[in-house]
Amino acid sequence: MKRRSDKIDFSSVLAAAVHDMKNSLSLLIQSIEELESTLKENDIGIDKAASIHYQAARLNTGLIQLLSLYRAQINDLPLDIDEHYLDDVLDDIVAANQNHISTRTFDIQIKQEDDLYWYFDLDLVNVLINDMLVNAMRYGNNKLLINVYEEDNFLHFKIEDDGPGFPEAMLNVAESKLSTLDISAGRTGLGLFFARLIAEAHKSDDRVGSIELENGGTLGGGVFTLKLP
Repeated sequence: MKRRSDKIDFSSVLAAAVHDMKNSLSLLIQSIEELESTLKENDIGIDKAASIHYQAARLNTGLIQLLSLYRAQINDLPLDIDEHYLDDVLDDIVAANQNHISTRTFDIQIKQEDDLYWYFDLDLVNVLINDMLVNAMRYGNNKLLINVYEEDNFLHFKIEDDGPGFPEAMLNVAESKLSTLDISAGRTGLGLFFARLIAEAHKSDDRVGSIELENGGTLGGGVFTLKLP
């Protein structure tokens, strides 16, 4: 009897499974959003619905990060670069998180140059910025500042919060390799690695995208900056 020598490519199977889970989760998030739209501000269930929406969105972001990391590993991370107006991008990101913003009673200030547009992959940048915004709300107190501007031929997308700031270990993670991340820790830094991956995938001539983490800023907490060429 001839033995089978073929082996299952587990990474491909896992990627396919993650893709299916992400699709199912997207449908679930849509259902939650439809449910939220039927609830009034003073309804008992609105806080619970907002919490479920928040956790589902975090899980969806994690799955997208896994797929992106897998595609980057096989050198097949697709980029769909196009022109986008930052007014629209910011409106969509804030609207997607409006229920969570209202539930947490966050005061969000937005500063942006008028008629500012840039060329980037909208889907990937949306996921990145949305994740950083959610993290800022998670660790901030009640104030956020989103500042978008052009400087030195780079688009700067800066998110500041009024929380305790990034721990020293997180500041170091922004420059670390994936192999050095401690996945047993509560805050692994995987989101930051994903952010750096997406930023560096955006290139123009000799300029490459990047991320920066620091503490202080206008609100005295954590400051995350995405720079796109």
